[in-house]
Amino acid sequence: MRTISFSRHRFPPDIIRHSVWLYARFTLSYRDVEDLLAARGLDISYETVRRWFLKFGPAVAHNLRRMRPTPSDYWHLNEMVVVIRGRRHWLWRAVDNEGEVLDFLVQSKRNAKAALKLMRSLLKKYGFAPIRIVTDKLRSYHAAFRTLRLTAEHFDEKRANNRTENSPQPVRRREQKQQRFKSPGSAQRFLNIHASVYNTFYVQRHLLRRSTFKQFRTDAFNAWEDATAVA
Repeated sequence: MRTISFSRHRFPPDIIRHSVWLYARFTLSYRDVEDLLAARGLDISYETVRRWFLKFGPAVAHNLRRMRPTPSDYWHLNEMVVVIRGRRHWLWRAVDNEGEVLDFLVQSKRNAKAALKLMRSLLKKYGFAPIRIVTDKLRSYHAAFRTLRLTAEHFDEKRANNRTENSPQPVRRREQKQQRFKSPGSAQRFLNIHASVYNTFYVQRHLLRRSTFKQFRTDAFNAWEDATAVA
């Protein structure tokens, strides 16, 4: 766990943590967060909220990732287009079969090199190889498989990858709210933070009893408190 220090800041840690949580958890702009804080009598500019998110967000995301359970060994990989400063980039994504976001990678190309980079990042981050990987029919995945000599089952049939085909909605909503990402680096930083917060608070609510959902939500808030604990 990374130690987070809120010293030498004008506002108390609880306000800073709440501001970061609002922006990371919901589809809000910095100005939206400013308005929500103003409704509680807090005069905090959107630029201050932005600086807090950029300063504390990466450490909080790191701590949240450390507390997550080991993901499933069924991985779904896919790529989607994002436009950054008028140029088309590719957002390579990986989720497991429970919907846990495993990794994001912003690349300018949709080729074997980018696919290999994503898969190497996944193997390094989680320390194990999956037993099944589901992708679309992009040939770059096959090339990456051969390079890494993976023994996992590889499925690329039509509709087999619906898990990732249907999972980019939260990212699309944030992209639209921000009026597109400003640079590949800023997109990568934001998505890394967003993924950790999303994984912590996301539950398939429609499949749960009310009592079970409330317990999951309490666990998520406890994880957030631990990840943002004052040094």
